[in-house]
Amino acid sequence: MASPAAGQPWTASAEGLRLSVRLTPRGGRDAIDGVEILSDGRPVLKARVRATPSEGEANAALLALIARTLDLPRSAVTLAAGAGARLKTVAIAGDPAGLGARLEAITAPR
Repeated sequence: MASPAAGQPWTASAEGLRLSVRLTPRGGRDAIDGVEILSDGRPVLKARVRATPSEGEANAALLALIARTLDLPRSAVTLAAGAGARLKTVAIAGDPAGLGARLEAITAPR
């Protein structure tokens, strides 16, 4: 798997992308708020959802948000790690170059 470019919270593979996410449940609205650099230097995508963290509701809302934002079927976005944590890894199936370009556009500073 390729390493992420500086400041990018995703890595490319033949299957698609693996995306590092910091999720805030009960965030007031469903939104992707850009990229944040954690204290250890790792970049993560900041996301928030209205759903509560109980019974996987926030995880399901996160996956639906990412699919909707990238205009992908929900089945193309899966939780790879971090089901019970705020920091998660999400696998996104598809063309890694195209997905990376869409994420670049979404996370670009405004």
